[in-house]
Amino acid sequence: MIFTREIEIKKQTQVCIVGGGPAGCAAALAAARAGAEVFLAEAHTCLGGLGTAGGVPVFMTFSDGENFVADGIGREILERLKAEDTGVPKHSNGINPEALKRVYEQLLLEAGVEFVFMTEFIGAEATDGKVTQAVFNAKSGLFAVEAEVFIDCAGDGDLAARVGAEVMFGDENNQVMPSTLTSAWAGIDWDKYLKSGANPRKILFKAFEDGIFRNNDPHHTGINQTGHHLGGGNMGHLFGLNPLDEKSLTEGLIEGRQQAVEFARYYREYIPGYENVELTATASLPGIRESRRIVGDYILDLEDYKARRVFADEIGRYCYPIDIHPSSTDQQAQDEFARLISSLHYKAGESYGIPYRILTVKGFDNLLTAGRSISADRYLQGSIRVMPGCFITGQAAGLAAVLAVENSGNVRCFDIAVLQQNLKALGAYLPNNC
Repeated sequence: MIFTREIEIKKQTQVCIVGGGPAGCAAALAAARAGAEVFLAEAHTCLGGLGTAGGVPVFMTFSDGENFVADGIGREILERLKAEDTGVPKHSNGINPEALKRVYEQLLLEAGVEFVFMTEFIGAEATDGKVTQAVFNAKSGLFAVEAEVFIDCAGDGDLAARVGAEVMFGDENNQVMPSTLTSAWAGIDWDKYLKSGANPRKILFKAFEDGIFRNNDPHHTGINQTGHHLGGGNMGHLFGLNPLDEKSLTEGLIEGRQQAVEFARYYREYIPGYENVELTATASLPGIRESRRIVGDYILDLEDYKARRVFADEIGRYCYPIDIHPSSTDQQAQDEFARLISSLHYKAGESYGIPYRILTVKGFDNLLTAGRSISADRYLQGSIRVMPGCFITGQAAGLAAVLAVENSGNVRCFDIAVLQQNLKALGAYLPNNC
């Protein structure tokens, strides 16, 4: 079947960003503040991706123990969120998702970014290594956007993949990390819980013996405080989920909602302070940890992580552990996860460099990628995929896009030192450059 339509070119802009998660927001802010005209399309109903619609309740690592490595826009977003009266302890990196939605919106509005929700990227056109239009579906119908530079922040690398860029996916068997459907909880007595000293991860094994769960998954991160009596659960795994298949995603969402009911019973019956806990929601987006990885001009890999590598074209540094979740509840998979985490752990002050070349998409002149789909092997993707890592790559992509606009849209035709100087002016952590 051939389906054809004439599509209106609704927008012509300098920088078009697909995806409004942490990388997309950082890219939009950096580009707009540097003077570019920016259009951002988000398929969901809010900005923030997995930190908001996806319900991930904590930011993960901003610091290497000595240096604030996710500095610049990452620090700004964190501080704006902490200034909100949410009930989240000020010393934590916990996320109240409603407050974070507003923070992202306020920042982008202040910067003059044009953004739209419920606008899904569905395709693109490219000629001779140059993306010419991105096509979207929204309530008003199908429309196209022309831009000088495109940034793929969709998480799954949809834009790059659909113009024919080379991609990587999963391990040697095309298997990806399990996903998680996060959950929101109310009625938690945090004081009682903290005073009890209870460890939900250890108590879990008693619940296994008692038959509380259908699938006894020992990898349990528990519930983080997201309000005075609220919590966010990033727990349970959706094994075998394929993030690029709608049937698999559907099955995963159904399974995740069933798991949440089991966790409700577990916490009420076994954990002090949770006697009156109520499940208020499961996330509207599945927590995808791993999907496509776009092949760039360089593939950041495990050896770079081990060597704490420094690059001449560095646009940031990061330090989060290599966090590849076990592929099953099998003991061998659990042991391999524990081995990876412990054997590759960094000391305070250690980090690895992030070269600009992992943002430039191989074979395309005006296309960048940022966020979890950057050019890295599975090991490094297991580290850089979290929100602070996305802030680092996002702000670099945004500033690089502005320099590219000044050079006929070419993302490689400018002095990398200028990008590094602009990043440092933004507050980025670049101790080895400029």
